[in-house]
Amino acid sequence: MESETAVQVQASSAAAERADSKLIAPTTLAASGTASPQACPTCGAAPAANGAVAAPPPCIYVIGHIEPRFPLLSIEKEARQAIARGGAAKDTDREVMAKLLRDPANKYLVRRLCWVLSVQGVDTYILMPRDGDYQPLIDAYRAEPNPGDLELVIGVRGPIASPEVCNGLLVPIVIFDQIYAFDRDTLLKSIPKPKDGDQKFLRAAGEMFDRIMQQTDNAGATDCDRALNYLSVRYDRIYALAAEQFANNASFTGIDCLPSPLNGTRKIVDVVFRFTDRTSDVVSSYFTRVDVTECFPFLVTRLSPYYDR
Repeated sequence: MESETAVQVQASSAAAERADSKLIAPTTLAASGTASPQACPTCGAAPAANGAVAAPPPCIYVIGHIEPRFPLLSIEKEARQAIARGGAAKDTDREVMAKLLRDPANKYLVRRLCWVLSVQGVDTYILMPRDGDYQPLIDAYRAEPNPGDLELVIGVRGPIASPEVCNGLLVPIVIFDQIYAFDRDTLLKSIPKPKDGDQKFLRAAGEMFDRIMQQTDNAGATDCDRALNYLSVRYDRIYALAAEQFANNASFTGIDCLPSPLNGTRKIVDVVFRFTDRTSDVVSSYFTRVDVTECFPFLVTRLSPYYDR
């Protein structure tokens, strides 16, 4: 995307950044602020007992779907009373909930709700803002949802929640820094397209995106998960590659994620995309490098042919 409103990926190579590392627009961005005073201002790690900074908590870069839940019956009853006071004739349940969340008078209820991120329909994390700002979560709730609605959550993973936090749900808590709310169709339409073959390009890009989203056990916690999720929403070149390969009668047959030989003081992974010719069964591989040292991944090298050693 070459529009002025596109968000550019932070890349270590200026050439790679100029070439093709832009996808999500800033209008979808919601930031929750900086680290709390008690934590390391850079990594969010809590001070160790001896005064030293402990190892930073694991970073999370995950794509899923956010929904609020009532952790206690008393909070649900209080919400119903608030709905009755505001009036909700002829509204759907989601419209009623959206009005409840967006009413400034109900901030006390918003803070008491349990915000759950599910990945592929499985409850995966409970979300909490680093600085107490719940507005990104409110903005992520849609009164008229679509099947392709998704949220990208960036933060750090904390401990497993106690049963009291979310009505007995025992999943890790994620302290988030940013939330991007987007939908599949808008993301795909924002990808730069060739002058001809617009519909074929969209179908190819859609299949690539769906295959990435369906990767098993992608909770955005491992280096490979975070690199792959980053590429799926921030690097449009992988979708152009899929369209080119499909046009050349090749099938998309796999994704590999390998530690980069360039690893040193930084953590860098090579993400390899493999395509197989439908006639000759010859495999063609392409890779790109992503730096996942901190919680905000960025592109190191752009997509190029990959040769197995």
